[in-house]
Amino acid sequence: MLYKLVFYAVCFPAILYVCAILFAGYIAPKMVFPVVSSSYEALPESHMLETSDGDTIVMLHLASKANAPLILYSHGNGEDLGHIFPHLKELQKRGVGILAYDYPGYGRSSGQPTEKGVFAAADAVYTYATKVLGIPPSQIVLYGRSLGSGPSTWLASKYPVAGVILDGAFTSTFRVLTRIKILPFDIFDNLPRLRASTCPYLLIHGKQDWTVPFRHAEINLRVLGSRARHFWVADAGHNNLVELAGENYWESVLHFTHEVTNLKPQ
Repeated sequence: MLYKLVFYAVCFPAILYVCAILFAGYIAPKMVFPVVSSSYEALPESHMLETSDGDTIVMLHLASKANAPLILYSHGNGEDLGHIFPHLKELQKRGVGILAYDYPGYGRSSGQPTEKGVFAAADAVYTYATKVLGIPPSQIVLYGRSLGSGPSTWLASKYPVAGVILDGAFTSTFRVLTRIKILPFDIFDNLPRLRASTCPYLLIHGKQDWTVPFRHAEINLRVLGSRARHFWVADAGHNNLVELAGENYWESVLHFTHEVTNLKPQ
């Protein structure tokens, strides 16, 4: 009887914890990076860019007028540049430049997607913006959509930027399921990077988002404090926010972008 009590009190929780670690190590990455077939063969205004990991990624540069803000856009985990091309063109039409990229293993980019590979890709694009295009950091706004919040907060904690827009962002990928931090490691742990960065943020989230629940937006806002402003859409989920918010979405994004870069709309 005592043996059984010890087992249930000590061994059973330990077994569950080991199972959680195995799940996180082997299964969770496949959930974070689902297999997405490329939606395009080629895109206009795209280039190939090599990362420090040796991957060759597709980067899209939609230019704007001189002295306009540049949005460095990191997309979600279930899409590639072909899926978001119309959205990016709309941003360009409204007077901002765009640099967007596909993660390793996405679209026509080489390699396999990993957290490290995504960071290397984001780093290569930021370096291209500042070193090749000569865009000053004060003119760059990072935009992270869902999974893209990971590389965006990573960049903001490492490099100077004018501001960051997080759209449907999580606190971390594991906490989408666990609510609290259980394991000693995580994938795209945004919270410490939000604390480490110093720039202003705009948080965008649908209150009916069940993919990345709205509580993540509330926690992110609380961590950022006075550095953040927010745009909540009451009836929106994870993938219909732009359609439901309409012009208010575009006004919110563009107002923030021009405000933090101190560049007037052209």
